[in-house]
Amino acid sequence: MDVVVIGGGAAGMMAAINSAKHQNKVILIEKTSSLGNKIKITGKGRCNITFDGDIEDFERNITKNNKFMFSSFMNFSNKDTVDYFNSLGVKTKVERGGRIFPQSDRAEDVVNALKEELKRYNVEVKYNTCLQDFIIENNVLKGIKTNFGNIFADKFILCTGGVSYKNTGSSGECFNILKKHGHNIIELKPGLIPLKSDDDICKKLQGLTLKNVSLKIYDSQKLVYNSFGEMLFAHFGITGPIVLSGSSIVNRLKDIEEKLKSNNIIAVIDLKPALEVEVLDKRIQRDFQKYTNKEFKNSLNELLPQKLIPVIVEKSGISPDKKVHQITKDERMNLVNCIKNLKIVINGFMPIDIAIVTCGGVDVKQVNPKTMESKIVQNLFLAGEVLDVDALTGGFNLQIAFSTAIAASND
Repeated sequence: MDVVVIGGGAAGMMAAINSAKHQNKVILIEKTSSLGNKIKITGKGRCNITFDGDIEDFERNITKNNKFMFSSFMNFSNKDTVDYFNSLGVKTKVERGGRIFPQSDRAEDVVNALKEELKRYNVEVKYNTCLQDFIIENNVLKGIKTNFGNIFADKFILCTGGVSYKNTGSSGECFNILKKHGHNIIELKPGLIPLKSDDDICKKLQGLTLKNVSLKIYDSQKLVYNSFGEMLFAHFGITGPIVLSGSSIVNRLKDIEEKLKSNNIIAVIDLKPALEVEVLDKRIQRDFQKYTNKEFKNSLNELLPQKLIPVIVEKSGISPDKKVHQITKDERMNLVNCIKNLKIVINGFMPIDIAIVTCGGVDVKQVNPKTMESKIVQNLFLAGEVLDVDALTGGFNLQIAFSTAIAASND
């Protein structure tokens, strides 16, 4: 059987390799001059391949259409992903939060291993080749139009990604083609994206990384997201793992644009989540006893990062020059409250082009979850980010790519 795989990212390379293993003649077309462009920049260039956990962990971290993924994940799970890359010589390790990385910390090693497999199974790679349209007869996909002419085959697997990081090749033209031929495209939004804030404290704290903090995000008074881990401040707002995951929840809130304009989306950071209010108060009292004759602004060095102290001092309402022994109980409790509830108004999202994933895509109701074949056009199969399935940070999105790719190429 002649098979054409469109898109040379994680899903595309995996689909091409697996299809070739089934004795098919496979052509992989890639829009740019290289393969695995997005893999190379995932996990800050380290590549969070997958996660350490079970299917419940997987489903819990998929933000939309998690049931759609059940069949493909059971057929090719995170354990299969680890075994596969280990068999290719890419040894892995498990880090905090169950994130699995190559031992080498090099995303390039993952890409190179897949490229070697493409060569091993004689997959023909056509670079700088752009999909322009489908050639459909009687509702059956017979071929595709490209900038180098038409290509005909028995089966086509579309792995063109979303619309984030356009310089990697994911520019989204395929969605117009899919829509033209009857597919419903769920609105494309940024997923795993930094959050913007006009609050001055973000600029003041620019570059500060906070570890082991709690982040809650509220829609007015309603809690919509709650997580624990690492985040950092930037001149535009906040980012980091727990912020990025939170963004994929926030961007799906009803009337989100209006809520952002109305300052209804509030991020609340607990800088000391391991300490209950009473315990934190006692800790502060001990520090105050130790620094009883110092000015308030010089009494928090053992409790907070240096860069954070001026912000907390200002938020507490206590005069920075006030002697520690003059601070009242009410003032001290205000300080405790600031540390446990540092509020930031969220005003928007950074541009979709820098989103780690794209939320939205092909409506999964139009796709067979076992084979990934389109229910609209025969011989058209879809895998990876082109589908309306995405997840939080932690290796789940790459696992979606791998699982759907294997399902789409299993014949």
